[in-house]
Amino acid sequence: MTRVLLIDDDIELLDMLTEYLRQEGFEAVAVHDGEAGVAQALSGTFSIAVLDVMMPRLNGLETLRRIRMKSQLPILMLTARGDDTDRIVGLELGADDYVPKPCTPRELTARIRAILRRASAPAADAAQHSVLSVNALTMWPQQRRVEWAGAPLELTSTEYNLLEVLVRNAGRPVSKAELSEKGLGRALARFDRNIDVHLSSLRHKLGTLADGRSCIQTVYRLGYQFIKE
Repeated sequence: MTRVLLIDDDIELLDMLTEYLRQEGFEAVAVHDGEAGVAQALSGTFSIAVLDVMMPRLNGLETLRRIRMKSQLPILMLTARGDDTDRIVGLELGADDYVPKPCTPRELTARIRAILRRASAPAADAAQHSVLSVNALTMWPQQRRVEWAGAPLELTSTEYNLLEVLVRNAGRPVSKAELSEKGLGRALARFDRNIDVHLSSLRHKLGTLADGRSCIQTVYRLGYQFIKE
């Protein structure tokens, strides 16, 4: 049974979400503060964490930062509706996606499933099992492992998904809509900056080309392209 960690100080909300997730076939565990959330997230016993940004003492962003220092566990943030700053900072710190509050248990469950589906999707055929190599980058899709110039890269689940889509299409632009569908497992929403923030993070983690350019380039009105040297 897939284990979901819920980190939020809203006890009534977590009781409702826990019950709904259990009805949907998940094992849900709730904790009500950031310190306990970090400890549970780093236990290695959960498939995904759902983390509220607004919590007393240790807030959600600091909780996320501490988890990301030691783990690439998929993390879905709960943010106040319309609070773009928290969303962008959370994505920059390594969150995989966000859901604005208030949200329905059904919407949250769908988003959890989308993240988990992309994080554990098996390769469909032998070709997709093959090692991918472009420039100094090498990817092992079956192991979800990445190296740049022989050095391992620590990527979140969503960062890996987006990078794999770009590398499989190296040399041609990939639209934000396609990246959202294949990388986040959902349709692109209006004014959604998820893709931009994740790719900004990838640029910082990846090396550069011989001329100093990032290997991920923005193509005006078309999307993003992984450059082949």
